[in-house]
Amino acid sequence: MSRNAVALPALWRTEGFTTRLHAANRSPETVRAYLGDLELFISWSREQGYEEPSRITRKELRDYVGYLTRRGDQRTSTARRVATIRSYFAWLVQEKVLEVNPTTGLKTPRPPKKLPELVVREQLEELLDADWGDDGKAMRDRAICEILYGAGLRVSELCSLDLDSIDESTGLIRVTGKGNKERVVPLHATAFDSLSAWREYGRASMMETLSPGGALFFNGRGKRLTPRDVRRILDARIGQGHIHPHALRHTYATHLLEGGADLRVVQELLGHESLTTTQMYTHVSKSRLQNVHRATHPRG
Repeated sequence: MSRNAVALPALWRTEGFTTRLHAANRSPETVRAYLGDLELFISWSREQGYEEPSRITRKELRDYVGYLTRRGDQRTSTARRVATIRSYFAWLVQEKVLEVNPTTGLKTPRPPKKLPELVVREQLEELLDADWGDDGKAMRDRAICEILYGAGLRVSELCSLDLDSIDESTGLIRVTGKGNKERVVPLHATAFDSLSAWREYGRASMMETLSPGGALFFNGRGKRLTPRDVRRILDARIGQGHIHPHALRHTYATHLLEGGADLRVVQELLGHESLTTTQMYTHVSKSRLQNVHRATHPRG
């Protein structure tokens, strides 16, 4: 290993930044993304002759954004990479490695607003109304789909559900969301029927000796369900096309708003920190209304 390779973590303090990310309870996927973005930036900096972070000013950062644009990065990717660099330099200032944060005032191209994907009626019917049989996996998959659409959970929230998260007597489920914040979400009777069938007749058939006893859902190996497992389940249950688990959450929120639900109520149900995040679903509803108008009105 070269001397430069050995000195790199020390000069740029990458190990300390990694420790900071883990301490902030970032997911493994997020940590990998941050470190990949930082590695790209450090590689570019060293190619330009900047051997340590103290050499970086706002000018160099603007040059870096220009480099990302010229090489064809999408605006969303560029925005994410710059967000990583902002976090990195803010941490260096916090650690008193630097006195001034060079990212202050740095402008980046704003990513285009993308309306969330919705699940079409035919796919919903295929997920919620089709006859999948009565074996353990079918019961599990039915309950998973009913909860994702019936309660609008993030897939990570679904996977973390335990047996004691469910209160059938009150019709509520207790959910642990982002930042370990807990919220209570109502669930309709049809979803509870699917859950009851899974717990009473299907769950034991999929348990293994080392299965976590408190977990609500298991995968085929008897371990706690993972987001990847859920994506595979949805793909397997859809005859044509593809449904991402988050699309069911989008559809849940959109259908509530189209049915007249108050925006702040939907915000609480979804566990959104900011109302602005929830407001994107109003745009989805307006977009769908416009599409219906164009398709059905004689002069549409």
